[in-house]
Amino acid sequence: MTRYIAFLRAINVGGHTVKMADLRTLFEALGFSEVETFIASGNVIFSEKSKNVAALQRRIEAHLRESFGFEVATFIRTDAEVTAAARHQAFSDSALKSAVALNVAFLAEPLEEGATQALRSLSTGTDHFHIHGREIYWLSRMRQSESVISNAVIEKKIHAKSTLRGMNTLLKLSAKYAPEASPHGR
Repeated sequence: MTRYIAFLRAINVGGHTVKMADLRTLFEALGFSEVETFIASGNVIFSEKSKNVAALQRRIEAHLRESFGFEVATFIRTDAEVTAAARHQAFSDSALKSAVALNVAFLAEPLEEGATQALRSLSTGTDHFHIHGREIYWLSRMRQSESVISNAVIEKKIHAKSTLRGMNTLLKLSAKYAPEASPHGR
C-alpha cells in the first residue's frame, strides 16, 4: 500500500463548500483505505495499492465531478514526495527572511520550456518563482491578497491547472504523514 496525499483544487473556495466528512466518504466509496482530511482546504490522505497516479487522479476527478457537479482538479503526491517538496530549498535564507508568504503550486506534469519562461516573466521585485519538478514555489514579499499574482494568473500564464498550498501546510503534512522508515523504502 502506498500513502498518497491528494491536493484538490476548488474545494471551499469560490462558493464550492464541501464538508470534510463528505469528502472522506467519497474517497472511501472509491475503495481507498486510511482516508483522512487535513484542514478544510481539500487535502485528502489515503492509502491505495495502485501505483498509477495518473489513473488515480482521473478516477478521483470523475467521481468528484459526478458527486459535486463541478470540476475538481486533483494533484496526487506520495507522502515521500510531499516531504521532499516541503524540504526543497527553493530560495536562499535571506530571501526567505524577507518573505511574507511562501506557497507551492502543484501541477499534474512538469512545465514545458515555454510555460517555464512564461512563468518566469511574472517575477517582480515582490514575487519570485522557482520550478522544481511538478511544483512551483512562489515567494512573495507582500500578503497574497495584496499581490497581483494569484493561482488564476499562474494558470493563465502556464496554460495548465494547479492548486496552491502554503508552505506551513506542507510542513505540517510532512510532519504528520512522513514516510515510514523502512530498510526497503516505500
